[in-house]
Amino acid sequence: MSLKKPLVLPENSPRVVGVVESDRTSKTRKVVVAYVAKHPRYNKFVQRRTVLHVHDENNESRRGDRVEVAECRPVSKTKSWALVRIVERAPAGLEYKPEEAGA
Repeated sequence: MSLKKPLVLPENSPRVVGVVESDRTSKTRKVVVAYVAKHPRYNKFVQRRTVLHVHDENNESRRGDRVEVAECRPVSKTKSWALVRIVERAPAGLEYKPEEAGA
């Protein structure tokens, strides 16, 4: 008997799309969400990124995949997001570079 509660994703939980940067650890992925923000003083648009630790129960995603993630209850100290679906698979044989995610 397992004491772990199943991970439930509410329908209204925030969801974002990002690129898997690292798949080294089991059941955990680092997903980069890139966005553009305006600099407060210089009024130029600068590229920013947020790195999320995402729970991937079945180890489905691979490095370079574009994935949709949703906020959920904390799974560990750093993981509060869960994999919803894989939007687009990374092309096989191509080496992924973090700069492609908008870093």
